[in-house]
Amino acid sequence: MSALAAHAADYLALRRALGVKLIRQGQELAQLVAFCDAASASTLTTELAIAWARLPQDVAPTHWANRLATARGFARYLTALDPATEVPPPNVFPHTERRREPYLFTDGDIDQLLHAAADLRPPLRAATYTTVLGLLTATGMRVGEALRLKTGDIDHPAGVLTVTETKLDRPRMIPLHPTTSAALASYADLRRGIYPKAAAFFVSTAGTPLAYSTLKKTFNQLATAIGLRTPARRPHMHDLRHRFAVQILVEAYRTGADVPARMAVLSTYLGHGDPADTYWYLSAVPELMELAAARLASRPGVES
Repeated sequence: MSALAAHAADYLALRRALGVKLIRQGQELAQLVAFCDAASASTLTTELAIAWARLPQDVAPTHWANRLATARGFARYLTALDPATEVPPPNVFPHTERRREPYLFTDGDIDQLLHAAADLRPPLRAATYTTVLGLLTATGMRVGEALRLKTGDIDHPAGVLTVTETKLDRPRMIPLHPTTSAALASYADLRRGIYPKAAAFFVSTAGTPLAYSTLKKTFNQLATAIGLRTPARRPHMHDLRHRFAVQILVEAYRTGADVPARMAVLSTYLGHGDPADTYWYLSAVPELMELAAARLASRPGVES
């Protein structure tokens, strides 16, 4: 093993110990190290990093930028071990990747969606989809987190849900509204009566864990059937999480709450690794921007 390979292993171990998975980056770092080893280079330089980042052909510059970002993170770590290391500049390649504009579900949208799900057949399928979509709406959980729930992850009497398999490997507890807790308990009773040995909380009609692809397909079919999904408007299940965050922030502004403090709590509640991911919800919604601007203009010494 070369010195660079050993440093890469230590770097990944350190970052992962902090809760970052680095699956793609781990694969890319192995490729970067192999590229440097093939060039008989023991030190990472800007020239080597850029040449490696540009190896894939027929890809968008954004792909090169993402690869170079992986090299930059590793290079910053290496500077403490090898002062000759060069950290590539951040804007070598144009990086125009933007987040998809979210669709903000209204209360009426949610009612129609859940009513459509309740009309599915057989009854277990209807219960599964109304419950999982209702849970996503009520808690702002990630879709994957909801699908990975086990039967023992929900304390029905206490009204608390434990998310153990998370995006950043940071388990967290989610308090449930009594109506949400009651809906989950009702579904658990129904599912237990049909598939008493199922370990997964949400199951298909065959008793297997509900798959993301199946849930996504059915969600799209339901949204299309009620006229919510059209060629020009394509809501996603993740937008239910966005709706939850927006509602929390709108309520905070309207009631005069301490928004930064509420934002910190919301970031932890949602399982974000970076508070900037939570602040994006504010910037993506005009109503929130207006409320934030009004809050700022009301402060003493701020000119309107």
